[in-house]
Amino acid sequence: MFFIACTNKAPYTNRNQMILISTESELALGEESYKKALKESKVITNSKDAKRVAEIGKKIAKVANKNYKWEFNLVENKAKNAFCLPGGKVVVYTGILEVAKNDDQLATVISHEIAHALARHGAERVSASMLSQGLQAIGNIALNSQAPQYSQAFNIAYGLGAQYGVLMPYGRMQESEADEIGIYLMYKAGYNLSEAIKFWENMSEGKKESIEFLSTHPNSTSRINNIKNIINKIQKSK
Repeated sequence: MFFIACTNKAPYTNRNQMILISTESELALGEESYKKALKESKVITNSKDAKRVAEIGKKIAKVANKNYKWEFNLVENKAKNAFCLPGGKVVVYTGILEVAKNDDQLATVISHEIAHALARHGAERVSASMLSQGLQAIGNIALNSQAPQYSQAFNIAYGLGAQYGVLMPYGRMQESEADEIGIYLMYKAGYNLSEAIKFWENMSEGKKESIEFLSTHPNSTSRINNIKNIINKIQKSK
């Protein structure tokens, strides 16, 4: 079944979620979208930055404690963006390296995107969209060729929508949740949490150039304040 009505809990925040897509279908669509994204991109290998992305990604993946077949790729693209598809398929654009000034700041980006995947935010968005259209009642829907609209909806929900001329952004609550989960992942992986604040300040300062990434994200001031509160909470719990 493509759709399975169930309640899910987001990691770390324990927020209740309604997700109608089975994990198996989510992973299958994630794999397909990942292969397509790489095929249509210039993947950078064996460079210093590509190795940084892989090393930082693996460090965060280890503490994420999820049995995924993790992959980390650096792609030639001026956009200041990154994404993580189900199954741990992470793609970082070279453009984001202009504002992620060091490893801790790059870890901020990667942990944030991994957090979206761990919390199944894309599946949650697809579920909400399909629920509103009454599509949740349709069962036994085959993937891909027999149901291309679901594959497209999936791509859009996981941040690939710009390639299709459509945008289905994460909600502000999901972005804030990804910030929180990401900060916890950074903490567990041993990164400097104060650099997360500096990264978002960098993004805010260059927001005209970062418009694609920030257009679906919360207000910079409120985001930075929320992240400071999360960091204070972690430090008090030590």
